[in-house]
Amino acid sequence: MVLLALADAIMVAGACIAAWGLRRMSLGTGWPDSLGPWVREPATLLAVPVTLYAMLAFGLYKPRRDRSVLAEIGQILKASLTAIAVLIVGTWAMVGIWPADAVRASAEFQGLRLDAGRLEVGMLAAFLPVCLAAERMAFRAALRFLRRRGWNLRHVCLIGTGRLARVACRTLDRNSWTGIHVAYFLSHNEHHAPGTMCLGRPVLGGLADLEAVLDRHKPDAVYLALPIGRTVARPSILRRLERFPVDVRLIPEVSPGHLAQSMSVHELDGMPILSVRENPTHGFGGFAKRGLDLAGASVGLLLFAPIMAAVAIGVRLSGPGPIIFSQRRVSAGGQVFNILKFRTMFHAEDEQGPARWTSLDDDRITPFGKWLRGTSLDELPQLLNVFLGDMSLVGPRPERPELIERFREDWRGYMLRQHVKAGITGWAQVNGFRGNTSLKKRLQHDLYYVRHWSLGFDLKILWLTLFRGFVHHNAH
Repeated sequence: MVLLALADAIMVAGACIAAWGLRRMSLGTGWPDSLGPWVREPATLLAVPVTLYAMLAFGLYKPRRDRSVLAEIGQILKASLTAIAVLIVGTWAMVGIWPADAVRASAEFQGLRLDAGRLEVGMLAAFLPVCLAAERMAFRAALRFLRRRGWNLRHVCLIGTGRLARVACRTLDRNSWTGIHVAYFLSHNEHHAPGTMCLGRPVLGGLADLEAVLDRHKPDAVYLALPIGRTVARPSILRRLERFPVDVRLIPEVSPGHLAQSMSVHELDGMPILSVRENPTHGFGGFAKRGLDLAGASVGLLLFAPIMAAVAIGVRLSGPGPIIFSQRRVSAGGQVFNILKFRTMFHAEDEQGPARWTSLDDDRITPFGKWLRGTSLDELPQLLNVFLGDMSLVGPRPERPELIERFREDWRGYMLRQHVKAGITGWAQVNGFRGNTSLKKRLQHDLYYVRHWSLGFDLKILWLTLFRGFVHHNAH
């Protein structure tokens, strides 16, 4: 997605250059010797970021492998027209504050500015969607070339072995440019003898084996293609799939026009696909979030270095044991990593002990450790976890693997937290749900964050953390 955004930016700049150059030629000034004057144009400074943001807003940086070419071109057209509208308003607003030698004193603006401006905008409105559509089609062709050779594939589990599931499998095989590869089937019946084949793929069991199969053979996504006679089992299957951090899609036996409006609907070669849920940080959004994490972690490590050094001395003086201890936690997609914290208990083994939360008067905590926990300074080493990519600045707090195994059975939707990386701070924490507080409320806030994630939401949480995230009566 990063390469795609860079290619889009180059095409936008190229469209602007072409429109600007043709405007100059229409005024009789000829093609310029250099692009210096073009760089100083107000519209130039706006065009690339405005267009990229418009394409982001229209979902053109989400990795939708099952989106058709026509659907993508339609979104490009909408994004281009939106960008042109913003450019017209933005350029008009900037004219009043832009240096005279860059706008008013230019020879081509003398008496002809209005007509020339309209001509340039009109040509840009024509060039922009054409250039972007051509570039996206070329990008698709390149991906198709790679995916047909087994690169950049997304392996999925297809639940169902009836007519609809076979149609779905053949459709995905026929559209190999999507890179979606059916790795194996699960029968729509409760029990199915493993070892049988369906369209050249193994059938690894029935619905009764769902959890065991997904634990052993982790797919990138799960597609449900149940026959009409088994649709009654769909709600139960969806609830069971909430225990796994995978994208889930439905392939219904109806036309796209009759589908629920609450789901994201896509069509691949005439086959409707419903997106029940998907990772919100896939694509360009995830790249932007990672950029924020790297920048924030780098600045944080520099700013807090003196404080971390002082805390390290305090931990050393508080009793024997390591200054920093690590503990196994779980992040996005079930990835297990070692979280870093300043030691706050008399013995590091206490913090590695049975999975349970600390209480307000926990006698395992040192006096200095109690102060560290109350100010959240014991979490500062996690900036290194963020820098290494194990965690994010913002996200649900990571839990220990043994607790997750317990919660995934007891709390519906708990595993949806793992659609995003674990964070140092989060929506639940800035709302006071930390420490030994209501797990239900904390889960509700975490799921709200996952479902409504945006880069702006992350920035809001980081801002609130400055006032609510460090010292709190529930931090112990």
